[in-house]
Amino acid sequence: MPVINPRTLAAGGLLAALTAVVALTVRKDGYVSDPVGLAWWYAACWALFAVAVFAVRKVPVRQAAVLIAAGGVAVAATGLLAPPRTSTDSFRYAWDGRVQAAGISPYDHPPAAPELAKLRDDWLFPAGDACGLPERVEIPGPKGERHCTRMNRPQVHTIYPPVAEGYFLLVHGLSPDGSRHKGLQIGGVALSAGVTAVLLLVLRRRGDPRLAALWAWCPIVPIEAVNNAHVDVLGVLLAVAGLALVAERRAAGGALLGAAVAAKLMPAVVLPGALAGVRRVRDAAVVLGPAAAVTAFAYLPYLLVSNSSVLGYLGGYTEEEGYDDPSARQRYALLRLVLPDDWALPTLVAGVLAVVAHVLLRGDPERPWSGALTVTGAAFLLATPGYSWYALLLAALVALDGRWEWLAVAAAGAAKYVTGNSDADAQVMSATAYGVAAGIVLAAGAARRAGRARRQARAGGAAGDGERAELSSAGSAAH
Repeated sequence: MPVINPRTLAAGGLLAALTAVVALTVRKDGYVSDPVGLAWWYAACWALFAVAVFAVRKVPVRQAAVLIAAGGVAVAATGLLAPPRTSTDSFRYAWDGRVQAAGISPYDHPPAAPELAKLRDDWLFPAGDACGLPERVEIPGPKGERHCTRMNRPQVHTIYPPVAEGYFLLVHGLSPDGSRHKGLQIGGVALSAGVTAVLLLVLRRRGDPRLAALWAWCPIVPIEAVNNAHVDVLGVLLAVAGLALVAERRAAGGALLGAAVAAKLMPAVVLPGALAGVRRVRDAAVVLGPAAAVTAFAYLPYLLVSNSSVLGYLGGYTEEEGYDDPSARQRYALLRLVLPDDWALPTLVAGVLAVVAHVLLRGDPERPWSGALTVTGAAFLLATPGYSWYALLLAALVALDGRWEWLAVAAAGAAKYVTGNSDADAQVMSATAYGVAAGIVLAAGAARRAGRARRQARAGGAAGDGERAELSSAGSAAH
């Protein structure tokens, strides 16, 4: 009978506690009614996560890998315990899948369009008193009747890229009638486990497999990838696999990165990492060519069958979210502490370009995920996004690279988002959360550099002592 290490038991106990607290957090429906109380549950999840990850570092590698894989599934599965709690995006996913199954391009009509009325049901399109509940958006209906939908922005076209749309269609086709949101949530569990598997495979060969816990047990996974079923996790899986492959097979890795961009546009920020250390245009083209080709081919079928733009509401979304007008929304919170509002966006662009140039010139081509993490993390700190699921990509890159401090940025996004319905000043909350995260990143980075310098100094001193000993021995022999 195999002997289980006591440290494995301790880490397993902490993992069980984490799983229980995440389950209770998912079950709590306080996003609108009690955002401050929900924020404290989030804080408890992140605190237990930190302790559990610290504990698993001392577990034997083989036992740790099993614990991380099994525990990752258990933690992720807690997201199945309730309908989506803090986001309505998955309702649009389900609708887009249904529209495609009916042979209609998802880019041609918004959900409220009368052309799609025959596809509506009572789940996605409630009526009457059900329209008085939170997160319901009213839409035109027959005179004298009250109609609404669970979807946000029902008057605009879809925004999701083609690989995401293909995923929505696949989930719709595989889900039994009446499964509603569950198919997408189960898909989130499967994709999250896929990311964990890729991380364990890569880190077993090129690092410490125990780092995979930084993704597998992170609270953002059950909450955003599973409970809210955000399609971002599909882009994360493709991006992580692409970065893992690009160091050895550039063209294949580039193709996967192109698929990641065609799933959710955000993974484009990892491309500089994939090009780290590339000195020739031809070598860059080996990555970027397949990436562009896969993205283009993914869009092609929709271009052929759609009567409207396949970019959907993308332009309107960026304008609505205030990325071009930081004074209108709570964007660029850290930059706005020290700069006029009009300077925030140009400064962000300049800052990201500077980080990209650094990664391209000095990044490690053997560890493309390291440069990808640097660019992604810097972009988050400069833009201070308000949607916590964006950080799913960041969490996976942290697990690949091991620089745990960048998870503070993911936690900051969660804090900003979950308190959005509270009485707290949004600008102050955003600046505080991301400011603390920036401080943690800078302090941990400085400590890591100082530790590396000390190790190099000790190694140099040992080498110098060895040389002096050899010279002394040689002198003695000469006498």
